[in-house]
Amino acid sequence: MNIIERNDLDTLFAVLKQHGFDAIIGPAIRDGAIVYDELSSSRDLPIGWSDEQGAGVYRLKKRNDEALFGYNVGPQAWKKFLHSPLLRLWKAQRQNHGFQIMEEKEQPPKLAFIGVRSCELHAIAIQDKVFMNGKYVDPVYRSRRENIFIVAVNCGQAGGACFCVSMNTGPHQIAPPEDRAVAERIVANTAAQMGRSLNTTGIKELLYRNAEHPRWDEVASRCLNCANCTMVCPTCFCTTVEDVTDLTGENAERWRKWDSCFTMDFSYIHGGSVCASAKASYRQWLTHKLASWIDQFGTSGCVGCGRCITWCPVGIDITEEVRAIRESEIIQQESK
Repeated sequence: MNIIERNDLDTLFAVLKQHGFDAIIGPAIRDGAIVYDELSSSRDLPIGWSDEQGAGVYRLKKRNDEALFGYNVGPQAWKKFLHSPLLRLWKAQRQNHGFQIMEEKEQPPKLAFIGVRSCELHAIAIQDKVFMNGKYVDPVYRSRRENIFIVAVNCGQAGGACFCVSMNTGPHQIAPPEDRAVAERIVANTAAQMGRSLNTTGIKELLYRNAEHPRWDEVASRCLNCANCTMVCPTCFCTTVEDVTDLTGENAERWRKWDSCFTMDFSYIHGGSVCASAKASYRQWLTHKLASWIDQFGTSGCVGCGRCITWCPVGIDITEEVRAIRESEIIQQESK
C-alpha cells in the first residue's frame, strides 16, 4: 500500500486515463448529498464538506478546513458499479415462427474507485465471496470486478451512525513506517468517535434463539417496508428478473433488477408470500445480515457503515434492536 499526496491526485488521474481507464469514480456533491460519480479532477471532490448523520438524519455541513475526504459515507455504495441495479441479460427478436435469443455480451468498463473506506473494502470483499468465490459465479460481476483499480482512504472522522469498529471492519492502518505513528493516531481518534456500537458476541445464536421475541412486533409497528435499508446497504444483493416486450410483440428482453426482501413479491411462491408482514420482513433481513449470513458465507453480512440507520425514514437502528433483544435475555436470566 502506497501513500498518495494531495498534490499528486491530479497526476494520478492523468496516469489512470493514459492507462485506458474509462472513468474515475469518487465522492462528489450531488442533490444535497455526497455520492459516487465520475470525476474529471480533484476539484470535483467534496472539498471542505462533511456530513451530519444519525437515525433518519442526513445533512451536509461545511468544515473549517479544505479536507478532500472529510465526510463519512453517503447513500450510495460501490456495489452500484459492480452489482448493477439494472442489467439486461438478453434480448430476442421474432424470426419466422419463433424468437432468436441474443445473449448480452457486455464489455466491462475499466473503472478507478477513488476514496474507498475500510468498511467499503470489506463490503466489496463480502460481495466477492457471494458472486465470485462460491459454487456459482456471476460472470458479469466477475468481469467488472477484474477491471477495477482502488484507491483507499483512512477515515479521519466517524459518523453518528457508524459502528464499523464493532464489526471489525473499521479504519485500517497505512503501511509505510514513517507515517505509522500519524496513521495510528488518526485511526484511534476515529475509532473513539463511533456513534454506535454493536455487541457481536454470540450474535448468531442470540438471534436464532429469539425468532419469536416481542421486539420484532415493536419494530414492525414502525417499519414502513420501504426497503431503503437494503438499497443503501453495501452488501445486500437480492435481485428479481423481469421479461418485457414491445407493443408489436416483435422484440423481447430479460432484465435483472435490484429487489429487496422487504417487497411482498420477492418472497412470493405459489399460495402467497413467505414474508407476509413487516415483522417477518424485518426479522428476515436483520437475522440474515447478522446470523444466517455467517452460516452461508462464513462472515457477517454487516460492515457497520450505518447507512441503514441514517437512511431509514423512521430512524430504526439495527444496533438498538439487537441490544434490546440481548438485554431482555439478561433481565430474564437475572430474574430466575
